[in-house]
Amino acid sequence: MFKAIKANLFWLILVGALAAYLSFALIGGAEHEFMPGQTTHGHHQIEMACSVCHTTGMGVKQDSCNECHQEELTRVDDSHPVIKFKDPRNASRLEQLDARYCITCHREHQPEITNSMGVTLPEDYCYYCHQEIGDERPSHKDFAFDSCATAGCHNFHDNSALYERFLASHLDEPDFKEVAKQRLRSYYDNPDHTKGDALEHADADMPDDAQHTHRILHDWSTTAHAAVGVNCTDCHNVKDTETGAITWQDRPGYTSCQECHKHETKGFLEGKHGMRLAQGLSPMTPSMAKIPMRAEAAHSELTCASCHDSHRFNTKTAAVDACLQCHNDDHSTAYKESPHFKLFIDAQRGLKSSDEAVSCATCHMPRVEKTEFGETITIVDHNQNNSLRPNDKMIRSSCIQCHGLQFTLNALADRDLIDRNFKGKPSVFVESLELAREEKERTEAAKK
Repeated sequence: MFKAIKANLFWLILVGALAAYLSFALIGGAEHEFMPGQTTHGHHQIEMACSVCHTTGMGVKQDSCNECHQEELTRVDDSHPVIKFKDPRNASRLEQLDARYCITCHREHQPEITNSMGVTLPEDYCYYCHQEIGDERPSHKDFAFDSCATAGCHNFHDNSALYERFLASHLDEPDFKEVAKQRLRSYYDNPDHTKGDALEHADADMPDDAQHTHRILHDWSTTAHAAVGVNCTDCHNVKDTETGAITWQDRPGYTSCQECHKHETKGFLEGKHGMRLAQGLSPMTPSMAKIPMRAEAAHSELTCASCHDSHRFNTKTAAVDACLQCHNDDHSTAYKESPHFKLFIDAQRGLKSSDEAVSCATCHMPRVEKTEFGETITIVDHNQNNSLRPNDKMIRSSCIQCHGLQFTLNALADRDLIDRNFKGKPSVFVESLELAREEKERTEAAKK
């Protein structure tokens, strides 16, 4: 009798403990216990914002994919847009690969079948539609179908730096261009975009009870912000979205920056650093990353001020030191031994012009042209996804500003060279330009 009571008590305690734990998880204490599987490198930051991607019945919203990715797909002229697969002439292809829906190729929570770029199909999926490519292009007849997405060849979506006419227009370029310079920022250097007259130390308009130091005032008064009339209250007076009340905040968030820097903030919220904030989650910290980060930076929250500092706004610090205070992978730690860093240092010393300097941001947050209301401006793209994976997405915005296309493709295909931060020469040769040359010559010969 006693043994039966003891056994029942044991099970009662066990069930009670399990119920308490799961109840705690349901209200936000251990939500990961309900995760059906590991998420990809692209979505792991926002994996707990389930409703962003899922319906109440745990279906997947196609519109959610479009809300985050459609703008980029349109900008790069998506090689496989949905409209192509809605064409009745391609209806038969849908039986093999229904590319109208993102989850046909990208299924989350299935790490055991997830390949690079978050693709959950076999790597030879191009075969479904391109079985005859060997007949159409004799140059491709010996290529395996799982090699289509090899670096420098093809991507499913973004081929803006890989399509044939682009390759053919960049044949026989030197490895290093004679004039290798990055685009100069134009928007904030335009006097028409300034707020007002220059301010000095004594013009600071913070309230009497605001905590500050002479160092803070000095830092602010010597920056571009003070030079164009941006005062303390312009950033620290924050409007409550619900009540409309304006109050002073010692540490304003990205919304204050957004008032003036809408382009940069938009990119920040779309990129790796700010995507959690865009979904109403807590800021990203290096401890959440899936790539090597410095242990001492593990719990640093990523906001605009994390890289730009609160009052100095030093873009040179943000371009290198801010990156290296967190990133600890081979590519990042090798930067200061690279030829790119030498150019950066030479520019700091006045031995090179500033537009010849190559920092981390030069490649991963490049200066790009944007047209808005008929005005073309040059801004810094804070969305690293635009130039990160696959890495040939950075060719047009960064690499070919300084290098020839053949050299660029070779370098981006050389994993060891990337890990050394491009110290040395590529040991890989990408055939794409030679194939484009052959096709160009064949086409020209056929016209004669």
